[in-house]
Amino acid sequence: MPFIDLQTNLPSGSFSEDFLKKFCSVTAAALGKPEDRMNLVVHPGLPMLIGGSCSPCVVLSVSAISVTDTADKNKEHSAKIFEFLTRELGLTEDRIVIQFHALQPHQVGKKGTVMSFL
Repeated sequence: MPFIDLQTNLPSGSFSEDFLKKFCSVTAAALGKPEDRMNLVVHPGLPMLIGGSCSPCVVLSVSAISVTDTADKNKEHSAKIFEFLTRELGLTEDRIVIQFHALQPHQVGKKGTVMSFL
């Protein structure tokens, strides 16, 4: 049950339903998770600065159970996600930052319980 949280200073018009569906598909494939378990939120139009510049940028947080817990896994995830975001949003790699967070099953609630019991 991955959580993808994209914060950006790009306008909301940059994020069509088609973009959201493609991004969901790409991140699900990168993480090896089913698309119907993905949770994606985009926060557009934020005042942001990366590397001393307010030029268009993205800060992405990826939180998931069992797939974001090693450098080797995250290196692979990062490459796939960067490829998509640079192509689709027209950003260079230096304008994108990704944070990976490893979740434990007891940290994710669903259906009135936590993932440990589902």
